[in-house]
Amino acid sequence: MAKRSAYQERVIRNYYKNQDTIMLQRVGDLVTDLYLSEGKSRDRLWKRIAEALTKLEVPEKRIKALVATDDPAKVADLLRQLLSKLD
Repeated sequence: MAKRSAYQERVIRNYYKNQDTIMLQRVGDLVTDLYLSEGKSRDRLWKRIAEALTKLEVPEKRIKALVATDDPAKVADLLRQLLSKLD
């Protein structure tokens, strides 16, 4: 395996340093898509949202409850709460 350059190391370090912000942005994008989706694509989006929320260390019970409600507004509300914690 080739040695990484200093630039590559910095990019990797910054990615992990800002991973929470990146995941929150991803959840926001997925919620927008969820409002517009139907059928199988909606199920896939819920799966991706659940994975992102797991990476954000949201309790598994809460994730399951959100998925069970199938309500994008509740995910948006959770996203607002998580964003307020960053500030």
